Amino acid sequence: MSRTLILWLPSLHALESEEKARPAWMRVEDGIVIDSGQDDGWVDAWERPAEDRPTDDRLIALAPAVDVPIRYYHYPDAAPAQAAAAARIDALKGSLGDPAALHVAAGLPAADGQAVPVAVTTHAAMTRWTEWLAGEGLTAAAIIPAAATLPPPEPGQLWTAESGGEAIIRSIDRAYASDPELDALMAQGAVIAPLDAEQVRETLLLSLATPPVDLLSGAWKPKRRWGVDPALLRLGKRLLLALLIVSLLIPIVYALRLSSDTSRADAATLAAAEKAGISAPDAATAEAEIDRRLAAAGGGPLAFSVPASALYDAMTDTPGVALKNLSHRTDGTLTTTLAAPRVEDINAVLIALQARGYRITAQPMAGSDGQQMANVTIRAVP
Repeated sequence: MSRTLILWLPSLHALESEEKARPAWMRVEDGIVIDSGQDDGWVDAWERPAEDRPTDDRLIALAPAVDVPIRYYHYPDAAPAQAAAAARIDALKGSLGDPAALHVAAGLPAADGQAVPVAVTTHAAMTRWTEWLAGEGLTAAAIIPAAATLPPPEPGQLWTAESGGEAIIRSIDRAYASDPELDALMAQGAVIAPLDAEQVRETLLLSLATPPVDLLSGAWKPKRRWGVDPALLRLGKRLLLALLIVSLLIPIVYALRLSSDTSRADAATLAAAEKAGISAPDAATAEAEIDRRLAAAGGGPLAFSVPASALYDAMTDTPGVALKNLSHRTDGTLTTTLAAPRVEDINAVLIALQARGYRITAQPMAGSDGQQMANVTIRAVP
């Protein structure tokens, strides 16, 4: 349900007086006027706990015509945006007072050639109205000049209408507060006819959807505030909690799987050692005993073929490296001399051996034929 409170702002004169301002108000729900008055009834009609207030509730304030008259400018050949910009400039040129103290707001025509409504007030007036709203705990979605809500009259005629307890005169190119002593002079012989109250109400309600002029523009345009939906905030917290739980469960599950796999591997090692006649309390002891027996028999990872095969595979990837000599000790250590045109080629072989888990020591030296050489020791057991 769309709910709007229309509140007529007190005039500057009323705000300066000591009496408490009692502005006119109107409550609208789904385009229908539900209640209205010129008292403090708007407080009960509007205020309720924030958590119970729908998000589409809004407050529209109407600035009095006595403080914010309207002038209509016509630019038949200008686009809407160009017409609005030109109207602001012309209105400022035709206004009295310091331009820096004036606040000029122009509406945007719906189509080319339409009249541009322009409101001229002061920054001091805007300050007084916004302070009054803040003092009442209110924030306006828009501040519309009350004079801008009246429809244009027929040619040669002026409308007179009451809006929020204020009499307003509407001509083709102006809308301003009525003054009995000046109305006839301003009319210049044109007929001043009263506008039907029902028509005034209809045009006012139409102005809510598309304000003809909004004084909350330019320097008074509200700063954009980012709101957080409580439901989205709760969802974000739940997702963050779920992400934290998953982040903790992944390493725990991985550790459990690793422990389980390690236990199975240790059990398989002990079973294989038992078949070989080795009785050991754990897998590490069984493996060490198997290596000892293989070394004594000249086989296993300490055999010559194991490190030699790794050396030849590494040299295959670097054709420029040559093998000068090769020897093998019973502890599984392989000793060799490598020669190559560049030190980088020898280093490539050594890096490949290290990548396979072998421990390498190398002593570089220069060969008699200009080649780079290195005495290399390769431990057969990683």
